[in-house]
Amino acid sequence: MTTPSDDVTDGVTGGNGYVTGDPGASSAHAASDVPDDAAEAPAGAAGAADAAGAAAGGNAQGERPEARLERAVLAAEQALIEFEIAVETFRVEVENFSRLHHQKLGPMYSRLDELDALIAEARAARTGDPEDVRRAREARALVMPMPGVEELFDDWIDSDGLSAEAAAMLTDRPVQPPKRVRPSDEARKLYRELARKAHPDLAREETERKRREEFITRVNAAYGRGDEALLRELSEEWAAGPAPAAPERSASEELYARLEWLAQRKELLTVVARELEESAIGAMLRMAPDDPDRLLDEIAEQLLAQVAEREAELAALVQ
Repeated sequence: MTTPSDDVTDGVTGGNGYVTGDPGASSAHAASDVPDDAAEAPAGAAGAADAAGAAAGGNAQGERPEARLERAVLAAEQALIEFEIAVETFRVEVENFSRLHHQKLGPMYSRLDELDALIAEARAARTGDPEDVRRAREARALVMPMPGVEELFDDWIDSDGLSAEAAAMLTDRPVQPPKRVRPSDEARKLYRELARKAHPDLAREETERKRREEFITRVNAAYGRGDEALLRELSEEWAAGPAPAAPERSASEELYARLEWLAQRKELLTVVARELEESAIGAMLRMAPDDPDRLLDEIAEQLLAQVAEREAELAALVQ
């Protein structure tokens, strides 16, 4: 078992060194891996292309100015894929180990909490000391309470016993349909106005039709719930009009933007990897990367010994 930083720190650096797997690397750092002269490329298409071409230096004659940038993007994409695989693999390992930890050791931890509470209560009963009484209350508060019947059967039991829905499900009777939502007059007014303004049939282009269909789907859902506030927000959204189309960028600008996105994505993954590695379960996994099951067995033996000690202490107090 390897952690993302173990597996990727040295391995995700692309052939041109544009993205690294260093967990502390930032978006700005990753972006700075682009050659200095290329990183300072002007925003304009011609300027960016000229700077990229200058950065290429030894490129073959006739090679497009964007060629080196394209190779950098490809290397960064491959590095990011490897990093994502490493992070996801470690996340699954942490999740599985956490489940095993809870299943195997959870009852022992609960038993220890219960014994601590019983010991504190027995000591308080023997001494009557207010401080011992306070400690007993605190110890008892740490014990996980068993859920009540109502909590276990949420919404299945009411004051008269089984709820109508639960009783119907346990018999041959049909389940009663949910209560109808009755939209307010204002909600109906907003819905009619939006339907008239945004109906897909009013579109003259396929792109606009799709936009209207997606919008009307949201309108219908809000009206179906009788959500007047959301309908009002949708009305304001439609009045504002579609978001302006982004200006077309040059090939070099697109590549620089892609590199920046890859750097930002890697930084987000780095945060996830760090949180996993610094979590309690992640730290335990790093203690025994080759045999985590053995670590669970060792912890279980320690907990069993602590349980035996607590039981002996409690027996001595209640004699």
